[in-house]
Amino acid sequence: IDWFHPGLIYILGAFLIPLFRGTIKKGYLLLLPVLALINLLLMSRGVFSPEGKEWILPFLGYDLILGRVDKLSMVFAYVFVIASFCMMLYAIHIKEEGQHVAAYLYVGSTLGVVFAGDLFTLFFFWEVMAWSALFLIWYRRRKAAYEAGFRYILVHFFGGLCLLGGILLHLQQTGSIAFETFSWGWGLSQEHVASYLILLAFLINAAVPPLHAWLSDAYPEATVTGAVFLTAFTTKSAIYVLIRGFPGAELLIWLGAIMAVYGVVFAVLENDIRRLLAYHIISQVGYMVCGVGMGVMGTAAGEMAINGAAAHAFCHILYKALLFMGAGAVLQVTGRSKLTELGGLYRYMPVTFHLYMVGAYSISGFPLFNGFVSKTMVVQASAMGHLPIIWLMLEGASIGTFLHTGLKLPWGTWFAKEKPVCEAKEPPKNMLVAMGLTSFLCILLGVYPKLLYDLLPYPVHYEPYAPGHVVSMSQLLGFTFFAFWVLRKKLHGEPTITLDTDWFYRMAGKSVIWFCEKPLMTFARFVDGKVMDLVHFLAWFSRNPAVAFHIKKEEVKVRVKKIYASPDRVEKYVRDLEEKRKKYPGELPKLTVGASLFLILFSFAVYLLLYLLMAY
Repeated sequence: IDWFHPGLIYILGAFLIPLFRGTIKKGYLLLLPVLALINLLLMSRGVFSPEGKEWILPFLGYDLILGRVDKLSMVFAYVFVIASFCMMLYAIHIKEEGQHVAAYLYVGSTLGVVFAGDLFTLFFFWEVMAWSALFLIWYRRRKAAYEAGFRYILVHFFGGLCLLGGILLHLQQTGSIAFETFSWGWGLSQEHVASYLILLAFLINAAVPPLHAWLSDAYPEATVTGAVFLTAFTTKSAIYVLIRGFPGAELLIWLGAIMAVYGVVFAVLENDIRRLLAYHIISQVGYMVCGVGMGVMGTAAGEMAINGAAAHAFCHILYKALLFMGAGAVLQVTGRSKLTELGGLYRYMPVTFHLYMVGAYSISGFPLFNGFVSKTMVVQASAMGHLPIIWLMLEGASIGTFLHTGLKLPWGTWFAKEKPVCEAKEPPKNMLVAMGLTSFLCILLGVYPKLLYDLLPYPVHYEPYAPGHVVSMSQLLGFTFFAFWVLRKKLHGEPTITLDTDWFYRMAGKSVIWFCEKPLMTFARFVDGKVMDLVHFLAWFSRNPAVAFHIKKEEVKVRVKKIYASPDRVEKYVRDLEEKRKKYPGELPKLTVGASLFLILFSFAVYLLLYLLMAY
């Protein structure tokens, strides 16, 4: 075997999960990511194909490339597989097999996207990824989860249509389905429109405002463990395809910078801890989108930006999973997720707090944690590219990140109140072990970033621990902490609902639903009634056409006679008509040969007429 697709380990393995029980099932669930990691290590060592195109399948005259292997696909594959092990360890206590099946289909399809070398393969796995993620939301089995999941899949269905439309236009224009860098520019030519549609699909999955609301809407409504899986794959696979398809697109620089600030601003307003963290996903992915936009090929700043986007995606997957693990642990043991309903839990959950804080330090960019060695690469690329406004927006977003993820959320959850708001305890041991392992990885990459830098697409010429950089970042974080401490009583959660861009399609959706349930259904029932009346009439008429025709003729006569005839005569006609109806259908008349031949020819003529109408 020259190569084996790592995604198939998850996809095929997912369907075998229901065959196992108990401890064997738990071991099997953890074995799958281990096998996938071994597969990747063999690829890196050259045992399997370390680079090139594998598993090329002919399809309708085109080549489907299931395995495009290079440094970019490998760095994303590594983090997806490593994260899936930590996440499954966190979820190993879940007895509902469907959740595990959905999770591994989600992981496997994401790896399918990463290794896709053509647009048809990309589209197939793109759709599997969306539908499998949906069940991680719906398995919570609450009304809010069902509604959020429905909105989630509608948005991604629209994104899938955009992707498919763009692919078909691109195919018509170029004759190729190869997944390479798309031409980018402003115009309305078919080539440009194809690129716009594909880019729009990618931006939806990356949760770029104003196309982002599905994320902050759906992720907080997912299951405790499902939300941890959701943090990693959809948005980061979108970053991967953006790097593949649109590196150096200037539009992405501004979209990413706005995104970084936008997520922080809305996190300020949030009361739900998982929704607050969801908004910070949007903010952090903004750094990556910005890095892709700055990634002009062949320049030092461009290579730094692409490396920074890939590195930050790698680190973000780990620390964001850790943050959602901590928030999920609180929800698991208390049943609460709002800051106004939490506080004082440190007495019961000190281990969970300290593990959560590793993720908080990482996302905030503390030295010796992985966020420090990745996020700053994107910021440095903006400085190298002489983009002062972008640099200022990214640095400002860092302040907001520490303020709310590293200070407001843990303060409001574990402290804030003198007495605990409710009884609690540490979550199951597997959840703590998963958090501990993820914390270790966050610290390891922060202390020894060479492990990460060696995986990146371009050689890394960056020293994160330059004294000036460490001092400036420490000052920034220190002043942020001081400001929080002074204003901490004014930064607690408020029991409010934050309006976001999903308000527009929620309101429009209500109008559409009303239209479908009221006017449209009324019209449909009317048409259905008339059609059924016609069917019943034809069935009645066919039992004896001659007598039926005579009865209908008599009914017309009765209506006419009601106008001028006396009531007695009319009553007599009505009684005669009722008598004929009771005797219907009676004895069928015997047709002559001529009449039979006429009916046959008439039926044939009607059939011929319908055939000609359908043909033309």
